[in-house]
Amino acid sequence: MTGQSDHVEVNSNENPFLFSGTKVVHGDARMLVTSVGMNTTWGEMMSSINHGSSEQTPLQALLDTLTSSICKVGLAVNFLVLVVLLIRYFTGKKQDENRKRAFVPGQTMDDNIINSVGGIIAATVTIVGVAIPEGLPLVVTLTLAYSMKRMMADQVMVRKLSAWEMIGSATTICTDKTGTLTMNQMKVTKFWVGQDLVAENVYSFTSKYVLDFIQDGVALNTAGSVYRPSLGLEYEFSGSPTEKAILSWAVSQLSMDMEETKKSCEVIQVEAFNSQKKRSGVLIKKGVDDTFHVHWKGAAEMVLVMCSSFYDGSGIVKDLDQDERMRFEQIIQGMAASSLRCIAFAHKQVSEEVTEEREDGKKIQEDGLTLLALIGMKDPCRPGVKSAVQACRDAGVNIKMITGDNVFTAKAIAAECGILRAGDEASDEAIVEGVDFRNYTPEERLQRVEKIRVMARSSPFDKLLMVQCLKQKDHVVAVTGTNVAPALKKADIWISMGIQGTEVAEESPDIVILDSNFTSVATVLRWGRCVYGNIQKFIQFQLTVNVAALLINFVAAVSTGDVPLTTVQLLWVNLIMDTLGAIALSTERPTRELMEKPPVGRTEPLITNVMWRNLVGQAIYQVAVLLTLQFKGKRIFGVGEAVKRTLIFNAFVLCQVFNEFNARNLKKKNVFEGIHKNKLFLGIISATVILQVVMVEFLKRFTGTERLNWEQWGACVGIAAASWPIGWVVKCIPVPDTPIFSYLVLTSKKLVRKIVHRVQYIGFWSPNQL
Repeated sequence: MTGQSDHVEVNSNENPFLFSGTKVVHGDARMLVTSVGMNTTWGEMMSSINHGSSEQTPLQALLDTLTSSICKVGLAVNFLVLVVLLIRYFTGKKQDENRKRAFVPGQTMDDNIINSVGGIIAATVTIVGVAIPEGLPLVVTLTLAYSMKRMMADQVMVRKLSAWEMIGSATTICTDKTGTLTMNQMKVTKFWVGQDLVAENVYSFTSKYVLDFIQDGVALNTAGSVYRPSLGLEYEFSGSPTEKAILSWAVSQLSMDMEETKKSCEVIQVEAFNSQKKRSGVLIKKGVDDTFHVHWKGAAEMVLVMCSSFYDGSGIVKDLDQDERMRFEQIIQGMAASSLRCIAFAHKQVSEEVTEEREDGKKIQEDGLTLLALIGMKDPCRPGVKSAVQACRDAGVNIKMITGDNVFTAKAIAAECGILRAGDEASDEAIVEGVDFRNYTPEERLQRVEKIRVMARSSPFDKLLMVQCLKQKDHVVAVTGTNVAPALKKADIWISMGIQGTEVAEESPDIVILDSNFTSVATVLRWGRCVYGNIQKFIQFQLTVNVAALLINFVAAVSTGDVPLTTVQLLWVNLIMDTLGAIALSTERPTRELMEKPPVGRTEPLITNVMWRNLVGQAIYQVAVLLTLQFKGKRIFGVGEAVKRTLIFNAFVLCQVFNEFNARNLKKKNVFEGIHKNKLFLGIISATVILQVVMVEFLKRFTGTERLNWEQWGACVGIAAASWPIGWVVKCIPVPDTPIFSYLVLTSKKLVRKIVHRVQYIGFWSPNQL
């Protein structure tokens, strides 16, 4: 229920409850059903994890704000244009086709007035249609769906499209160790009896008396099993990776026969392994001499505390005094520092009276044990993990490893994976144990959480606590692993590592990495940033068109009383901007440069200073050129009104086509880099140009255009192509890192502060009155 696959003892006294959704490992019982469906503990947990939250993601909130702002500006401009056109019409300044006043009080027919006013309203409504960014939802959906399809080839399945934008903004990734950073393929590599390291294949020099006890402890105190179909075939092991490694070692090195051992002994009571005690125990009765024995197995430092003596290699029992205990602790720490998981075996023969059930319901003695042996197991790091961690760190994303292993093993693995760098290992702030983190005050946790790189001996709820602290610090947090269900509800992005997780983790994730490899996390991060970047590219492209179209129509309406672009032409521009432009810019593939810049985070603006610089530069150029054509076009080209309007329309559309190339990269001056790889972009650009030629040359009655000669087409292309060198020059202009609106607010505050000090200096008011 917590996300950990732990064995929990259920009995009629202390813990009589069975939870739906869990598994019965062994035993039988009568059961009375008290709750079903959503009233069960499982139902409550799944409801809390899968419940659809009304909270918007950061990008959704930013897009809603942007859309609302653009709509307000568009409506305001539309209202001004409508008022100006109506005033010009009813004051007689507007002329008809015969250059006569379109409205003469008392003479103009009512039908003509209605038609004229209707035409004015239709033109202004079309301007609103261009201003409203209805292409934003389209480009977001297209970008997310395209990226999701491409990522399936990399063994990544995105279950929630909104996770793409969140992973692109991620500032911190909390990952577990086993199965994510490591192979989850344990193997016993060290074996200590007493304080003697026993080399492989020379176990015959060790006391058989001790080895028999170890075999009993391995065979009877385990949740795994050994199966051999027939003689000559390989053994098959089942259980957790740790159990399988121990069983495989005992069978191959100790020649353990698990079936014979089980037949010769009777198991009286079992205490299953759990993540709090980090150990498991068993009470058995040997059939040979009817003696009772207790066996414990678990994390070495936990089992060592329970021991008061130990066996040496000759089978002699020695007292475990303070000095001997320190030597064993050094052995354990040495193995942990070599990134080995250290497991200890302990034993004690007890009397029949001791096996009677105590008041706490337990029969297994937990003190006065004799240490049998120590083993060290290696779980090698996955190939490519170190480079993936380095890629994330270069991208400004903090990686935090949260594991249940002891601090020395966690430190060794973290150093091997690159999570800990030189100097971090000696820092108390970079490495912490779960119990210490849990015992910090809330203020201490918030102060230290960003510096923590490794949290060892942690429980699932320690992970939840860390996620909560990071979110309070405005981090966008991704949680990845196989047993972090409590933290999943609070994380911004839930990443499940393949099919190895618990059922809670498998039911809830936003992103599923099928190969359970951390290197895929770096790939997902790069794609997420690509998605966010593609959305920003389209927003810059669309706002450039919006600003240019609104300014051109507004200035022309105020000065001449006419809108240069007709309704059909504006709708065609809208189609290019929203549909074709969205498809072209939403299919850009991720580049290496995406992982060389810091994450966006939760508080960064959607429209950056770089985007404002590019947008304003292109919009100023387009407005300047098209207004020149509006007022001087007939004289420059020696053409009539209809051809002049066509030139304005054609130049405006081609400017957007060329500006799509500029929008491919917000910062880099070379906008053609990698363009040959995006065949869809080139296809859409070609289709747009072909359709524009058809609109101008063959659909002139529908679009209200006139056919252009080669010189006029060349002039339009030249005007549009100038967007490229202008874009190059604009990108040479440096911009501050502080968001422009924040900069304006700070400047205003400084100005107000200066005025207040000046007034105070003059002596008009006292400071208290101010």
